[in-house]
Amino acid sequence: MCASRSTRIATGPRASASPEPANPEQTNREPRCVSTPAWSLRIALAEQQLHLLRGGAAFKSYAISTSRNGAGERAGSYQTPRGAHLVRAKIGAGAPLGTVFRGRRPTGELYSEELARAQPGRDWILTRILWLSGLEVGRNRLGDVDTMRRYIYIHGTPDSTTLGSPSSIGCVRMRNAAIVELFDLVPAGTRVEIA
Repeated sequence: MCASRSTRIATGPRASASPEPANPEQTNREPRCVSTPAWSLRIALAEQQLHLLRGGAAFKSYAISTSRNGAGERAGSYQTPRGAHLVRAKIGAGAPLGTVFRGRRPTGELYSEELARAQPGRDWILTRILWLSGLEVGRNRLGDVDTMRRYIYIHGTPDSTTLGSPSSIGCVRMRNAAIVELFDLVPAGTRVEIA
């Protein structure tokens, strides 16, 4: 069986226009697999950059903002968790730029400066959400260090938000256009390394 990020290419009699296989041993052959470059993400806390990798090679980098409280895994710490993660869920496909989310559901609002003035101090989760899940039991998965139960996302933020320095309450903030681009490129299950 092919790996999840591979493309199956038919071989043997079904791939041929000829009704008889040239070699009878090919009749029960498995399809061969051709690997396609897998996407992965590396979040560099010190640089405040998210690096998109394709097949392990640098593809694109984005300015981000992680937690103003630093790195940490404990529930209630409001810190950005470290270690190996994956994108567990993608939320907001097709939503307009600036769509406001609360509890991973669109509120029906579109972000504006007027809305921001009416609700000062609100943690704006905008446009798209990539919900992260830890892969390291005891470090960022299960118990009081579970990234997914802490609701840690990569998400859009108001374009007036300063990126490049820590200012979130645990999540990874990105420009709205950048999160749309990233959302459209990476599938659920994409590996994310935070260090």
